Amino acid sequence: MKAMRRGSGRLYRRALRIAAGLGFATLAMLAHAEAVAQPEPFSTMRAGAPLAPWTPISIAFGKRHTRYDLVEDHRMTVLHAVADDSASALAFPMHVALRDAPVLAWRWKIAALIRDADSRRASREDAPARIVLEFDGDVRKLPLIDRGIYGVAKRVAGRELPYATLIYIWSNRDPVGTVIPNPHTRRIQMIVASSGDAGVGAWQALSRNVRADFLRAFGEEPGLLTAVGVMSDSDNTDSHAEAWYGDIRFEPAPH
Repeated sequence: MKAMRRGSGRLYRRALRIAAGLGFATLAMLAHAEAVAQPEPFSTMRAGAPLAPWTPISIAFGKRHTRYDLVEDHRMTVLHAVADDSASALAFPMHVALRDAPVLAWRWKIAALIRDADSRRASREDAPARIVLEFDGDVRKLPLIDRGIYGVAKRVAGRELPYATLIYIWSNRDPVGTVIPNPHTRRIQMIVASSGDAGVGAWQALSRNVRADFLRAFGEEPGLLTAVGVMSDSDNTDSHAEAWYGDIRFEPAPH
């Protein structure tokens, strides 16, 4: 009986960590029934204008928010993120299958690496730049332990968690293409899109086949895409991060 209570306690604590600070679980509540094929381009917005229809999202209770602003860079509007011991996201709701446009293309730039960051360690899991994708799916087919975590996390957070979250990150040292499970839950998988000092301070134009990356990270086809987000965070390392994001779009796979 004591062992069962200890197991239940561990399950609750794990679910609480996921619901309170990990995920991008909060992005999913933005999803709606209307089909949206592309996130709103930053380049069509005005520097200094409000961020809507992009929405600021709190990631964890009590965390300082990263500051996001629209700025002009080489005569084009881009998103500027400044994280000072902070963690929050900016999200756009989606409702689309990626069959016809599975390739994610974007630009980003960072001012510097976060030297003490390590995506494999919960205590240092920061990144100067992230692109976050949330997906729907059938939670009932997950292992029992994951279903238990989802149930507890829903009660704690007051909302459904996403079935799966795929995050593209700028890593300090891991090679591009490396898959890194989130240190708290394997329902969040990170893939290194940029790595190391190479390219720091300059714009990088990137593209990734999301369907192929999802298959590799989760071992199954992706479900409906429900949200796209960006995030620059430095809360775990108590440090500073600065990044710029260009337009984010989905494209057909090359033939």
